[in-house]
Amino acid sequence: MEYFEIGKYGFFAEKRDLKKSKARFAVTHEAMLFNQEGLFWLNQDMLDVAYKKYEIQELESLRKGETEKDWIKEKIQNGLLGFVNLSRQSKERWMEEIEKEIEDAVEKPLKKLKVSVLALGDVGGTLLTALKLLGGDVIDQIGIWDINPSVCKRWEYEMNQTAYPWQYDILPSVNILEEKELFDCDIFIFCASKGIPPVGSKETDVRMAQFHANREIIRKYAKMARIKSFRGRFAVVSDPVDPLCREAFFASNEAEDGNFDGKGLRPEQIQGYGLGVMNSRAAYYAKKDDQYASFLTEGRAFGPHGNDLVIANSIKNYDDLLSKNLTKLAVEANLKTREEGFKPYIAPALSSAAISILLTLRGEWHYSSNFLGGIFMGCKNKLSRIGLEMEALSLPEALYGRLEKAYRGLEEIQ
Repeated sequence: MEYFEIGKYGFFAEKRDLKKSKARFAVTHEAMLFNQEGLFWLNQDMLDVAYKKYEIQELESLRKGETEKDWIKEKIQNGLLGFVNLSRQSKERWMEEIEKEIEDAVEKPLKKLKVSVLALGDVGGTLLTALKLLGGDVIDQIGIWDINPSVCKRWEYEMNQTAYPWQYDILPSVNILEEKELFDCDIFIFCASKGIPPVGSKETDVRMAQFHANREIIRKYAKMARIKSFRGRFAVVSDPVDPLCREAFFASNEAEDGNFDGKGLRPEQIQGYGLGVMNSRAAYYAKKDDQYASFLTEGRAFGPHGNDLVIANSIKNYDDLLSKNLTKLAVEANLKTREEGFKPYIAPALSSAAISILLTLRGEWHYSSNFLGGIFMGCKNKLSRIGLEMEALSLPEALYGRLEKAYRGLEEIQ
């Protein structure tokens, strides 16, 4: 293992399996330096156990001239320690990349971002409206593209006629793109979908019914991102977000001969936005029924936007039965809307997509699905200058068992 520093930031570096490991991440526990990533990275207690198997003295010696003990722990506590995967690129290339990032952050600390939105159906249109109204602090302009040119024209008219009086430039502008321009941005948002079961359909898990239809669409754009050497964020909003994220990762890293070559999107570039609304649905029912009230201050959401969702009523005072009942309410909330004759897209477009994406861009905690040992798993996380950080908590055994079941379920989806 190697070590280097860029200013106040420190990075450990070694080669790890490109199919199972992120290219770069924030180190929030010493055990991450020794162990292949996996679900247990979300469990503080399991990280503690894993770390006890190793000695850190060898790593301490990698910082030349350092006499202070426990500098690794101090770096972690201050959010200044990261890891880079040398299977992705050399240490020298990593150093160049990180130095430029830091330089850009110093020179342009208030730089606003360019966003591209693919497809302007129910979800895409609602998302676009919310980004326009709520994203002025972090978004400069929003590019849009849809297979139907008239739809693009309609949204360009409507959105650019949405403004505060006498302050005509405080909201992001909306521009029509050509398809080939979709990746000339900082964040690409995938809202394309086909094969959505109609209202009244007997499908119990609408999301999985969409997977086979949507996977070919996302493969096309993942390969386009590869060709463009895209280095921004690839946000997946279409259902089912977790398997589609994995599909995008492997498609973008597929060479012409069909083999995985690791030259496409880095796994941590891809995020799935489906868990936010499941968390919000759990909160909705927790407000209506006092037995679930603990969720509002102590609860968490994990896993996929679907039947393997895991809602915990409380981390500190976990109740397995209450949590499973609240999970069921959250999972079936979309069916309640369908029973009234409507497609349940508004809350997902706002809670899962718009709000969560804006929190991501602001570097704040939010819910999204991220790469974890080869699959994409939903949890509380944030982006920092050092890399992706996922929340690790002391998880009750029964709760962790539910997470394992969800993780295995995601592994099985092909």
